[in-house]
Amino acid sequence: MQRLTMNPATSAYSIETKALTRKFGDFYALDQLNLSIPHQCIFGLLGPNGAGKSTAIKILTTLLDASSGTATVAGFDVAKQPVEVRRRIGYVPQMLSADGALTATENLSLSASLYGLRGAGRATRIQDALEFAGLGAVAHNLVKTYSGGMIRRLEIAQATMHQPQVMFLDEPTIGLDPVARRTVWERLLELKATTGMTILLTTHDMEEADYLCDQLAILHQGKLAVVGSPADLKQRIGAEATLSDVFAAHSGVVLEHGGHYREIRETRSTAQRLG
Repeated sequence: MQRLTMNPATSAYSIETKALTRKFGDFYALDQLNLSIPHQCIFGLLGPNGAGKSTAIKILTTLLDASSGTATVAGFDVAKQPVEVRRRIGYVPQMLSADGALTATENLSLSASLYGLRGAGRATRIQDALEFAGLGAVAHNLVKTYSGGMIRRLEIAQATMHQPQVMFLDEPTIGLDPVARRTVWERLLELKATTGMTILLTTHDMEEADYLCDQLAILHQGKLAVVGSPADLKQRIGAEATLSDVFAAHSGVVLEHGGHYREIRETRSTAQRLG
């Protein structure tokens, strides 16, 4: 399977939105969002529950139609060219996407089939994915026996088997313990460094956003409140400001600061219900 490229005619940015809006009745879940996300960037989308983060992700991954405005991913219009967009993205949702009743190898084999990976390169891709996720020694164990961090690494490996240009992650480390969380961070930084992939993630974890993100945006009530690098945004608030201070200043919300398969499933299910 040959790696697909971006649309050269319109690929100045990996992701670009112009006045992107989504209404549900009279309620604006997303209101006139304008973003330009460069190539080879880890971009964080932050905001309290209900701010519009998940709505933006769903539109950009072609799972939800916009009410108005435009968006391009990898140079392709999400409304007019959804198939081309889907072929060039990876998506790791908040909810569990790995099957606990299968082994890691079986999960990756299923993903390979879904992405149309065939021939001699298929086995190589599966082995490379296991090595990337650090799961070679437990490749034939059922995923339901894995820790939360192991599951998340497997899910990221599944979503990148087809070598996408852009990857979307919804709360990538929710429910993970500090060690597992840090390991996932390092995997994401490795992906950007070795593949040039653009990664858009949502998170409520300010330490995560500060550590990973080249740039970030804070949404509030469906609108873009502020965008910039973590260092720049903190500097605008004050010399000793933290990213939590930035978040509170632009959203009015103060944030309060893993387990095994069943626990991580329950944690993510609760988070998904809460928005």
